Amino acid sequence: MPISHNFNSILYEEKEINFLQCYPNGYLKYTDLCNILQLTAARHAELGGISFSDMQEFHQAWVLSRMRVEIKRLPKWRDVITIKTWINSLENSRSTRCLELYLDDEKIVGCETFWAVFNTQTRRPENLALPHEHFEKYSKRATSEPFGKIDFQHDMTTVANRRIQISDLDIVNHANSVKYLEWCIDLVDYEIIKSQKITSFEMNYLKELSLKDEVDISEKNTETGLIFVVHSNEKANFALQINLK
Repeated sequence: MPISHNFNSILYEEKEINFLQCYPNGYLKYTDLCNILQLTAARHAELGGISFSDMQEFHQAWVLSRMRVEIKRLPKWRDVITIKTWINSLENSRSTRCLELYLDDEKIVGCETFWAVFNTQTRRPENLALPHEHFEKYSKRATSEPFGKIDFQHDMTTVANRRIQISDLDIVNHANSVKYLEWCIDLVDYEIIKSQKITSFEMNYLKELSLKDEVDISEKNTETGLIFVVHSNEKANFALQINLK
């Protein structure tokens, strides 16, 4: 698709939180928060001519490599939120995108995402084939802390097993990035979720998962929160660090 006449290097989008996106306490689910952020990023890419459809002409797609989310508080059912997004860097096969979520002009969520260009035929990273010079890159960051190292090289306890189902897959034909978070959040004590004790979480996507892959999910309690790792064939596919109040 050509670059939209509505394109701007910074995108603002408004959304109303609906009841399907909420926990029983009426507050937005962490998984739906991530869906909203990624859909806004996708919309910005579409307006700027570097969407999935544009990239598929070259058998390319954006895949999420890392994501850090810092939460002051969550919006609730019927809240109208504004999501702001911009590109911090885009070079060769990699890009850092920033997002912020506002409620009544108050920033309540900051997020940074790190993306890679992925060839959907070879399943390997490669340089972006489309022009992107029209996207202005901004040095401003959206989170107070940068991406960190998730330390999962220690003893962990296996807490769940699962097999990748059709419902886990996305348009790139692998397990969708938010599904990993969903699998792990489902293992967190509901009191933590209900009381909004999560102040931030960081996700690292290491290796894709495909239909019928068998995985183990391991957990470790730390002084500051929880660490989860998704393994397949004894290799880590995904790591999640949750920081608590």
